[in-house]
Amino acid sequence: RQAALVFQHQTGSWQFFPIPFVWLDSDDNLKISASSGFSSRYLFALQVKHDLACGRLICNDTSAALMVSHIIQSEIGDFDETQSWQHLLHNKYLPDQDAIRDKITDCHRKLVGQTPAESDYQLLEIARRLEMYGVRLHPAKDREGTKLSLAVAHTGVLVFQGYTKINAFNWSKIRKLSFKRKRFLIKLRTDPTNAHHDTLEFAMASRDCCKIFWKICVEYHAFFRLFEEPKPKPKPILFTRGSSFRFSGRTQKQVIDYVKDSEYKKIPFESPDLEDIALGRTHVIVNGNSLVNGQKAGGGAVLFPGHSPDRQPLSPLTSPLLTEAGYVRNEDEEEARRKKFPTDKAYFIAKELLTTERTYLNDLQVITEAFQTTVVNDEAFPDPLKKLISSNYDPVYKFHQEFLKETEQRLAQWSGRSNAHIKGDYQRIGDVLLKNIHGLRQLTVHLQKHSECLVELERACSRRLECLCRDFELQRVCYLPLNIFLLRPLHRLLHYKLILERLCKHYPPTHDDFRDCRAALADISEIVLQLQGAMMKMDNFQKLLELRKDLSGIENLVSPGREFIRLGCLSKLSGKGLQQRMFFLFSDILVYTSRGMTPSNQFKVHGQLPLYGMTIRESEEEWGVPHSFTLFGQRHSVVVAASCAAEMERWVEDIRMAIDLAEQSSCPITDTLSSSPLDNSELEHESEEELAGSRSSLERQGHRGNTTVHVCWHRNTSVSMVDFSVAVENQLSGNLLRKFKNSNGWQKLWVVFTNFSLFFYKSHQDDYPLASLPLLGYSVTVPSESENIHKDYVFKLHFKSHCYYFRSESEYTFERWMEVIRSTTCSLPSSKKDLY
Repeated sequence: RQAALVFQHQTGSWQFFPIPFVWLDSDDNLKISASSGFSSRYLFALQVKHDLACGRLICNDTSAALMVSHIIQSEIGDFDETQSWQHLLHNKYLPDQDAIRDKITDCHRKLVGQTPAESDYQLLEIARRLEMYGVRLHPAKDREGTKLSLAVAHTGVLVFQGYTKINAFNWSKIRKLSFKRKRFLIKLRTDPTNAHHDTLEFAMASRDCCKIFWKICVEYHAFFRLFEEPKPKPKPILFTRGSSFRFSGRTQKQVIDYVKDSEYKKIPFESPDLEDIALGRTHVIVNGNSLVNGQKAGGGAVLFPGHSPDRQPLSPLTSPLLTEAGYVRNEDEEEARRKKFPTDKAYFIAKELLTTERTYLNDLQVITEAFQTTVVNDEAFPDPLKKLISSNYDPVYKFHQEFLKETEQRLAQWSGRSNAHIKGDYQRIGDVLLKNIHGLRQLTVHLQKHSECLVELERACSRRLECLCRDFELQRVCYLPLNIFLLRPLHRLLHYKLILERLCKHYPPTHDDFRDCRAALADISEIVLQLQGAMMKMDNFQKLLELRKDLSGIENLVSPGREFIRLGCLSKLSGKGLQQRMFFLFSDILVYTSRGMTPSNQFKVHGQLPLYGMTIRESEEEWGVPHSFTLFGQRHSVVVAASCAAEMERWVEDIRMAIDLAEQSSCPITDTLSSSPLDNSELEHESEEELAGSRSSLERQGHRGNTTVHVCWHRNTSVSMVDFSVAVENQLSGNLLRKFKNSNGWQKLWVVFTNFSLFFYKSHQDDYPLASLPLLGYSVTVPSESENIHKDYVFKLHFKSHCYYFRSESEYTFERWMEVIRSTTCSLPSSKKDLY
């Protein structure tokens, strides 16, 4: 309907705004599709603000604090401690605002320089990803009297227990919705595979409650599912039967088609001028569930069902946490969204820079905020070490905050999603990289100190401090060993170098961005060369420190001159036959162990073979054991067997190299590691399913069952220091769509690849992963025709009975995910044809 609204400024003045599409839903909530002369985005932001204030938008404290911080940034600008504190005292944005006031100010402090337009955009980005955004709960009970809640979304009817969605019924599966007195009935289409009854019954508070919810369902179904406005039901001549209620107004498709064909055009959002900010922004109160802008109202605002009702939970990825970690995108919506963005390969290379920079900044935050907050008041942590870490990591963190902000702005401009009126060629990234790599040069002195931080932390590691660090590593935010976070800034330099190399390879020399990219590559190469020696030394030092945690009974594993080479599973031949053992190969000694039943599941030493004077001989024919070889030491020998020919080849090659290193050493070291006897009763055997359970939920952090050593033990594979070095360079982050096993739905997840594992988040703004999947031993391929996945850019991960499908957004990102995962799974293709 043609309509207009009049809004009042906080200053008292009135302003007229014509609005082409305004309608009321059954709850008398105002719906707005688009506006002329006024930003519909601002109206959305005001709606979210209103829902937060009245408690209708359900979310956790972290999300609430972040959204309120964006609202405050939009209203009063950059953080000022006194002003921000006073503003929170006099304005109520949340029902329980006082409890999280400190968290709100901490979030506001990080938004310096953000314009009101950007704040509104970020507010909506956060809100639309909330699980309960757009969901209005209607109390009900099932047949057993269990308290539940019903809700309706554009996909169908949802069932909640508390705030947890326990079921979802898609419109395509629903045959009829009706109510009888205070009983609400859902009749499903006949499906032999459906374990539910054909008719589901829920009891609500009264007949009026049933009727209201039924009307809302009718409106949702008609608006989102029908192509045309439903015709009114003809009135009967004699008797009436059933309700004559029908949805009145244009359907979603009709609104979209009308907007496309009408004279109204999308008007970019202009932020208010300084005078408006000083006097107070235009104040609008809009009631309702959400505002519909003429596009698909569900476009990420309402969560799709996490899984089909008849789907059984999977292991290890499908934990309850991960199932609720995202939402399923409508296929047409996903394709339409993809077509809006640039298709140039340089754009996706730049987007990889952005996504990995977000992960890198989160990793820096683990050191600069989470770790320092944990140790700042503990006397066991020496003050000089506190100062050393804070003085050398805080400047790097602040620098990369600005770097990330510039990168985000450039990618938004490149893809045409910027709010401001911008003129100029912004489809490039070299100038941003060149500027910030010049800035990194100024931080080289801090980067050089990061190695010293790791060494000093090890030197100062008293018993109390060791417990302090171990307790911190058990926190969910510390999803990797602490020492890896300390070395992240050095590793990030390698990522910049690889990204710039790809850009320079992609651009022709005549391209406008080529010169900046080439100059930036020269600068970063010089910095990497300067720090390369320290980087390699610290990587080896960190790996020895990490292995020391996984081994028990060893006193001096971290020794000058000792280098880690390979770890993994081999079967050792004894009087009882072949027994699985974990082998650790260093530059001077070979140690074999078995897994013990200890609180931390460490590996206990069975024996050790000094490499000086060792010889090796293949002995498959001699012992009749496939892939076996014999190691002859100065005192005794052992016969071992690998799981396959490729594993045997890797071990034999690395052991021979280590023997040569030991022979060349001027000071051969023998019998330097101590071990304690192992009682066979302490051996513990775990299946792949148990390992899957330990890694699917990161709440079992007291169990160190998801380290690289334990994964190799369960997967019967090995990994070398060369593999670790490759993994350091091949880190990747970004959004992936994951396919459910028994349905066609795709779940959107933020995925981080690092340390031979995939870590899954709900979004890049989450503080910790919801689940992880170690990839050692997995194979990565593309789906076959028989698997009926008719989508582009899909790859498959499989190990034994475990199989997962993931979908990327472009050919470039597909190739990158395949590349980095293959570097971990060691399933290298024999030809390019095998890869694609």
